[in-house]
Amino acid sequence: MNYDEIKDKRIAVLLSGGVDSSVVVYEFARLGLTPDCFYIRIGPEEKEEWDCNSEEDVEMATAVARRFGCTLKIIDCHKEYWGQVTKYTMDKVRAGFTPNPDVMCNRMIKFGAFHEKCGKDYDLIATGHYAQTKWIEGKKWLCTSHDPVKDQTDFLAQIYDWQLKKAIFPIGHYEKNEVREIAEREHLINAKRKDSQGICFLGNIDYNEYVRRYLGEQVGDVIELETGKKIGQHKGLWFHTIGQRKGLGFGGGPWFVVKKDVANNVLLVSHGYDPQTAYKQEFKVHDLHWLTESPKNEVVENSEKPNHWIPIRFKIRHTPEFHKGYLEMISAEEDGKETEAMVHSEEKIHGVAPGQFCVIYDKEHNRCFGSAEITI
Repeated sequence: MNYDEIKDKRIAVLLSGGVDSSVVVYEFARLGLTPDCFYIRIGPEEKEEWDCNSEEDVEMATAVARRFGCTLKIIDCHKEYWGQVTKYTMDKVRAGFTPNPDVMCNRMIKFGAFHEKCGKDYDLIATGHYAQTKWIEGKKWLCTSHDPVKDQTDFLAQIYDWQLKKAIFPIGHYEKNEVREIAEREHLINAKRKDSQGICFLGNIDYNEYVRRYLGEQVGDVIELETGKKIGQHKGLWFHTIGQRKGLGFGGGPWFVVKKDVANNVLLVSHGYDPQTAYKQEFKVHDLHWLTESPKNEVVENSEKPNHWIPIRFKIRHTPEFHKGYLEMISAEEDGKETEAMVHSEEKIHGVAPGQFCVIYDKEHNRCFGSAEITI
């Protein structure tokens, strides 16, 4: 953080009770700043067996805020989360797609609903995401973290440009072990607290239980793609993802999920250790969403690729690795804004699924341009 850029700013910190956002507060405190802290409550209205540890979260957040002389307010975004993020998720899985609730939670809740309730009164909104922002030629960019394993730019690639302008990520230049070391050195109450593993910051909710709660079960046939042979039944297409291998429970495996026939409620699988049907090297994306600006083409001399193919790095899921590839714009609206593109990967990729976000970066996988939804 550049002290001169933030010293006179009104700063809000989204404090979850975890170690990452707690170290964010410390980072401001060591500069002599006391931001206002906010805990966003989004859990179910009634206590459930799979409810998150919201009471413990609030206790941790309260202790950290008090430690650094900051105020803490609890902001209720329950209706917004379950009315927007959950609706988005269930609409997608019902249609046979593979959505990412965490991505939309950042757009709709952390930088959306919170902004409407409180964030609009602040110049900057700080979170514990592992990401960075950089000013390059007068423009603010979302950039990758120093920690490739924890990097969360893929979860932020659907926020709006105006949300990015207010966002700040004070721990993005650290690796996770460094954040833990700071927390232990400063004797923060949650220094050794485990990271949450559930959806967004819903704590202990299991994804399949989350889906079952709203869509129930719908039994259908599981068919081997190559032979048409029925090998079993599934309890709902929404419990499975393209490329899935674990948890299918059929004998004579391994089996891979390769396609969903939503109209007939059929799950198509392929038998083998490495079926080619589970891989793709080209796929279409739509609803292109750019944060700062769209990728620009650079003519590469002596390249075997067409000149209108833009060299990029990309991800289709939350992994440390970036794929090498090219982006080909294939359609545009009347106002000139691109809406569809083709992603050409240099290698075959496992588990490309409609509904996933393809997150697009520059060739150095430093700047994040944005993301688009995969459609096949």
